[in-house]
Amino acid sequence: MQKSKRNKEIVKAFDKSKEYTVEEAIKILKGQSKVKFVETLDCAIRLGVDPRHADQMVRGTVSLPNGTGKTVRVLVIGKGSKAQEALDAGADYAGFEEYLEKIKGGWADIDVIIATPDTMGELGKLGRVLGPKGLMPNPKSGTVTMDVAKAVKEVKAGKIEFRVEKAGIVHTSLGKLNFEVDKLAENTRAFLNTIVKLKPASSKGQYVKSLYLSSTMGPGLKITKDEVAVY
Repeated sequence: MQKSKRNKEIVKAFDKSKEYTVEEAIKILKGQSKVKFVETLDCAIRLGVDPRHADQMVRGTVSLPNGTGKTVRVLVIGKGSKAQEALDAGADYAGFEEYLEKIKGGWADIDVIIATPDTMGELGKLGRVLGPKGLMPNPKSGTVTMDVAKAVKEVKAGKIEFRVEKAGIVHTSLGKLNFEVDKLAENTRAFLNTIVKLKPASSKGQYVKSLYLSSTMGPGLKITKDEVAVY
């Protein structure tokens, strides 16, 4: 009964046929958040690409200017001094063989894994475990690097990774809903700007087909194409 009442209130607050600016959508979502936890601002953008073709795969990273608002647990797979370098930079865990064994045993109490190139031969053997969880490091996302200190600091500061899914949609979270409107809008624009820059040369026709912003428990609000065309 309560849920039904809340849904009716949300429906009244916005017009499904209307397209909103980024700021308008964020204000509505913030105003309709009635749950007891802090929701996140989520984004779903549908692209005119076919990710089954390698030359139309859209993936990358973006450093959100105002962070994600989440505590990111980072594991660095590195040998000797690299493990200590990672810990000094703020990594939650760092090491080599002991963490490979923990992962083999089912441990996955982490959000991001960063690895040095010389460990990828062994870590790559755990692809079946790490791949489905989105934890396998990748050079394109900056998570396979010798500069582990820089990588740790970037991830902790709000660097996120994204990739297009089979249906041509990119899903990501852009911060906590208790951020100020302008900070969430800035994060959103940083992400959109990055997406547009990654348009594959082989992508023909309309690149950004639709864009929605939503909260964890809230509705999806359609963002005007005029807003997207700015980027």
